[in-house]
Amino acid sequence: MPDFISPLFWYLLTIGILVTVHEWGHFAVARRCGVKVLCFSVGFGRALYSRIGKDGTEYRLALIPFGGYVKMLDEREQEVTAELQAYAFNRQTVGKRFAIVAAGPLANLILCIALLWTAFVLGVPELRALLGPSTGLAQEAGFEIGDELIAIDGTPVQAWNDALPTLALAAMDRRPIDIQVTTLAGSPENRRLALNALPEDYTQDRLLQEIGFKPFFAEALPIIGQIQKAGPADGALRPGDRITAIEGIAIAQFGDIPKVLADKSSSGRNLRVEVLRDGVLLAFLIAPVQVSQDGQTLWRLGVGSLNATKTVQYRPLQALPAALTRTYDMTRDSLAVIKRLLTGAASVDNLSGPIGIARAADSQASWGVSPFLGFLAAISLALCIMNLLPIPLLDGGHLLYFAYEWATGKAPAESVQAIGQYIGIFLLAGLLGIAIFNDFFRIIS
Repeated sequence: MPDFISPLFWYLLTIGILVTVHEWGHFAVARRCGVKVLCFSVGFGRALYSRIGKDGTEYRLALIPFGGYVKMLDEREQEVTAELQAYAFNRQTVGKRFAIVAAGPLANLILCIALLWTAFVLGVPELRALLGPSTGLAQEAGFEIGDELIAIDGTPVQAWNDALPTLALAAMDRRPIDIQVTTLAGSPENRRLALNALPEDYTQDRLLQEIGFKPFFAEALPIIGQIQKAGPADGALRPGDRITAIEGIAIAQFGDIPKVLADKSSSGRNLRVEVLRDGVLLAFLIAPVQVSQDGQTLWRLGVGSLNATKTVQYRPLQALPAALTRTYDMTRDSLAVIKRLLTGAASVDNLSGPIGIARAADSQASWGVSPFLGFLAAISLALCIMNLLPIPLLDGGHLLYFAYEWATGKAPAESVQAIGQYIGIFLLAGLLGIAIFNDFFRIIS
């Protein structure tokens, strides 16, 4: 199967769900307010599928999968007979028009919360904020393999998903931050990361590499994370020890340990296990134990690797406040990034277009249902926030016009609205162009 088929499928599914929900919000409230809906379209351009419902609305699936629209009866766009004028959008009160337009972003917000609730009930596998080998600024700050980020500038961190936005915003502001960690030995420590020392031209979408952080999930180092109580290694080895050799055979990855034990344990004697602890090379004589698993005889030291993932799961009632909290945090971080984009602190290189969304959707889907639902929730919230920006053509631009009309008692002049449309087209075309350019640049770089 060609490499683009899977990302294309997940992109179409993602856009299909989010656009349908967004436009359904407009559609449902318009119908509730007595406005006649002429067309409900998912996608733009030529119709691939179309049917006329009993309500007289045309429901269509269109060729270009970049959005959708709900077309309502409106005297500004077509001739409206006298008997239908009461059902025209432009004849409704400011309050009704405001509600109809706001319903689309609101539907995406509700969908975000619902998706996060579902994901939390199912259980979301997340990467613990564990560190592999540090370089650069992180190494200078004293970060070590196995450090787990617990809080950044007082903001609690449960996983890398929590750490990345806070790190990114602090890096954009170029300010030093305090990071609380738990070491492999279990002791809490504070480290100060000098993000003000980042170079002026650092690459924002490669933030971890620029700082010198490497998530531990990318490592296969033979570092001990757990010791089996009363097991062979109990009392000798400790969490945080890095096994360097067994019986003189170098251990490069944790997966090498069972192979060496299988080869060297048949004599039943103690094996020489060499470990690196706090920079000091130590050696211990340990007798592996024999276990039976799936009909096979295996040898074990009674040690486990660091678990780089954990599952975040809640009961249904507990999942709702967790989903609301996560939605609030994502909204706050998104608005903070938008503010920095406007001031120039954040680079437009951070923007992603359809290709970036397709690749991210495919990646998250490969992790399972819950990660994909979390991704859908994030994109749904982004769609909500983007549409509420006060840019003509977007819902936020229309809401701004309605607010002006409510405050002054009259709508903005048609010439002003026309200029606004041109400004909106220019801004959106520019943003989309930058996003698509970034997508292609990431592919070829």
